[in-house]
Amino acid sequence: MSNLKIGWAETSITPDKKISLYGQFAERISEYVEKPLTATALVIENGEDQVIFCSCDLAETTWNLVLAVREKLKDNGLGLDPDKIILNAIHTHTGPSYPGKQRSEQDDGRKPFDHLRALLESFLVPGQRYEEKANISNNPEIATEQEIWDLLMERLPAVILEAWRNRRPGSFCNGFGRAVVGHCRRAAYSDGSAQMWGETNTAVFETVEGGNDSGVELLYLLDEAGELTGIVCNVACPAQCVQHRMFVSPDFWGEVKLRLRKHFGEHIFLLPQCAAAGDQCPVDLVRWVQPESDLNDPNCTRSDPPRRKADPSMFDLAGMYKVGKRLSNEIIEVWNEGLDAPQTDAPLQHAVLEVQLPLRRATLTDVRNARAAIKDYLQNKEGNVNYIDLANLQVHLGVLRRFDLQEQVDAMDTELHIIRLGTVAFATSPFELFLDFGNQIRARSLAEQTFTVQLANGSEGYLPTEKAEKGGHYSAFISSGQIGHVGGDLLVRHTLKQINKMFP
Repeated sequence: MSNLKIGWAETSITPDKKISLYGQFAERISEYVEKPLTATALVIENGEDQVIFCSCDLAETTWNLVLAVREKLKDNGLGLDPDKIILNAIHTHTGPSYPGKQRSEQDDGRKPFDHLRALLESFLVPGQRYEEKANISNNPEIATEQEIWDLLMERLPAVILEAWRNRRPGSFCNGFGRAVVGHCRRAAYSDGSAQMWGETNTAVFETVEGGNDSGVELLYLLDEAGELTGIVCNVACPAQCVQHRMFVSPDFWGEVKLRLRKHFGEHIFLLPQCAAAGDQCPVDLVRWVQPESDLNDPNCTRSDPPRRKADPSMFDLAGMYKVGKRLSNEIIEVWNEGLDAPQTDAPLQHAVLEVQLPLRRATLTDVRNARAAIKDYLQNKEGNVNYIDLANLQVHLGVLRRFDLQEQVDAMDTELHIIRLGTVAFATSPFELFLDFGNQIRARSLAEQTFTVQLANGSEGYLPTEKAEKGGHYSAFISSGQIGHVGGDLLVRHTLKQINKMFP
């Protein structure tokens, strides 16, 4: 008889209206739904402790969203502990925006890009104005951010409660596979600089800055009869194959779920997790294949690139289907090859850590240089400004925003969840955590298998390595995230200390 009780539930979080798609500088309005967005909840408890995973087809699960879901469930009367809820995002860029707040910046709920835009507008010279690519104001066909928030507040607490009520005795098998999904998206050059999405077909290109991780961490959940009920799949890559497109989609995870249900049955659940992958994406910068679709992104432009024999462009649907096929085939293959005996009477420990990580600070010189660069850019800019100018200036605007913040705080409260489930460990963080930090945790963990989960219970931006900070550019600038590599080193230490305490 298993000491574990396991419950699953899934709900749609697809808005009924068109939406403003979140995650790029250019305004994008959805034209159709490629596959529906969902939230999937998995509850595991043994009478002594519990963990509640809830994976959301969103770009982020901000701190105020986590608090609001916990508040809704605080008086549930069923024994569910709201503090043990972990909301994680797959980081799709073809999902909705909502009024999110970062823990480090209790602002008015506007998105980071909205703040940058407001800063930019404060520097405009007389006669200039900001032009939207698409006007979404006062259009009843497009869902407002508040409508998205209301939908999430209705569906997320409900799906968690449903999973809790669905608890039944069960067990699990952990497995491991390999599938190429993520690649480092930072190119490094001979002058010591680096660039997100950087050009590699140039004599100054030296290397891709970081590695990649083809490992697929897997957890197969079983009912009392030993029948498969669902799968946790953890890969080091955000869901960003079709990140520039004009439709609603859970990206490659939707394809994975579709294929798994065709194979195992429609009753099977899938809980996707993005491991530490702040510098990763599905795109191979070395074998660059020109996308068929318009990216509307000045950081991803190529001028007449050579034709390559490689995967289809991972910015297109064909690439998304390829990734979905690779991942689902590997999940099925690992299952078919046979797993260790199910873990039934398994230890379950769930620690919630509150740690302080030092804020990455801007200097007075950084601020002076940023102001001068913005003013110089706008004085030489002919006509109005738009998302391209915002992309070009976001690093300087972010420095000014950081300088304001560091006058108020010098460290950021950070919630980390460390779970022991039998021979397996889970470790969360609210950052787009660079792969090297995740590898340090995995390599030094005493657990048989370690699942790192980024963008969980917060969305505090990129957390780059020291090497990336020296290389610069988007994802490693001061403006790209709240915490620098010093905080990343501390995060690794706190995480490993707790994991290894659980696995003596």
